[in-house]
Amino acid sequence: MASIRNRNGKWQARVIRNGQSSLARTFFTKQDAERWARQTETQMDKGAFIDASLAERTTFKEVVERYIVEVTQHSRSHKEDTYRLKAISRHPIAKLNMASLSPSQVAKYRDERLKLVSAGAVIRELSYFSSIINHARREWGINTVNPIPLVKKPPSPQGRSRILNEDELTRLFAALVPRVKSANVWVLPLFKFALETAMRRGEMLDLRWEHINFEKRIAFIPVTKNGESRLVPLSKAAIEILQSIPRGINGRIFQINGAALSAAVERARQKANLTDFHFHDLRHMAITRLAEKLPNLIELSAVSGHKSLAMLKRYYHPSPELLAQKIA
Repeated sequence: MASIRNRNGKWQARVIRNGQSSLARTFFTKQDAERWARQTETQMDKGAFIDASLAERTTFKEVVERYIVEVTQHSRSHKEDTYRLKAISRHPIAKLNMASLSPSQVAKYRDERLKLVSAGAVIRELSYFSSIINHARREWGINTVNPIPLVKKPPSPQGRSRILNEDELTRLFAALVPRVKSANVWVLPLFKFALETAMRRGEMLDLRWEHINFEKRIAFIPVTKNGESRLVPLSKAAIEILQSIPRGINGRIFQINGAALSAAVERARQKANLTDFHFHDLRHMAITRLAEKLPNLIELSAVSGHKSLAMLKRYYHPSPELLAQKIA
């Protein structure tokens, strides 16, 4: 039985059930307190009651910050994820409590962000929202509805299809040739290695000499983007690239970090007078080249490291001229 009492001019309703924590809520009128108590007791009797008190006193910002500490710090992409999640925690939507995080509020956030960033960035941010909310529900006992499935996502952007022609590739390689002794001698080999192997940037930057089996022409990737290890077959040209570069004392093959590589890419892009070029485009080009040698998609995906053939299709850009020759 619920108890109703007046406290400092307001009405407090308290519901107690055996085996459950007591619930209390304060209202301005006695009628509202009685109505809430009756509804809560009815829901408890039916087994349909959801205690949203923790969700109501916990802000989305608090949940995001806890997620960064307990979950994000253990992911491979923790630096990038932490940067993006901290930006979300500074947005006005983060001030809402978890119970107030409704589809309409998320839709408002989506529309505001679309004015500032690409559709792909917004889709990624909404994915963060969903992961964080689901984790809070499963692991932290915050009973709230995940509004993300009820929010329409922006249309997914088309995958990039930038393929350098031979002249552009020649200019790019020329721009990467070290001109001074202080230049990084691993950048040009890294670009050529990317074209030969179709490996991801992070995989190549983490690659170590002990991961290479020169006899079997295989590179071992301990942890990939998908969270699993894999073996990458190496062409003769890839082996020759590895044999041509100096070895650093720390065991890493390519002595350059992500920030330095990004700066080198931008300098080379400007020097070679290339438009709309990203380092990741080399992976597209490599997979397209490999597809001519490996028409079997299962074999191609084993080399590229894709689990989904749908994602592999986004990277594979066959030449219409070659396809025309095949069906002639």
